[in-house]
Amino acid sequence: MSLTSEQKQELFKAYGGSEKDTGSAESQIALFTRRITDLTEHLKTHKKDYSTQRALLKLVGKRRSLLDYLKSKDIERYRAIIKKLKLRK
Repeated sequence: MSLTSEQKQELFKAYGGSEKDTGSAESQIALFTRRITDLTEHLKTHKKDYSTQRALLKLVGKRRSLLDYLKSKDIERYRAIIKKLKLRK
C-alpha cells in the first residue's frame, strides 16, 4: 500500500524536476494523486473501511487546495500538471 522511498524519488523526479525537489506543488500533487489511487483501490475491496475513506477525503481536499494555489499563482504550471496527471477539471 505505502510508497517506498524509491517510488517517491521517481515521482519527484518525473513531476518536480529533480529527486531533491520534494516540496514543489507539482511533486506534492503527484504524490497525493498516487496515494489517492492506492486508497481508492483499497476501498473497492474494503467498502466499510471508514477510516481509510476519511483519509481519502482529506487527501482529496489537500490536493484540491494545492491545485487552487497553483492555479492562482501560475496558470501554465497548473494546466501542465492537470494534463500530465490526467485529472478531470
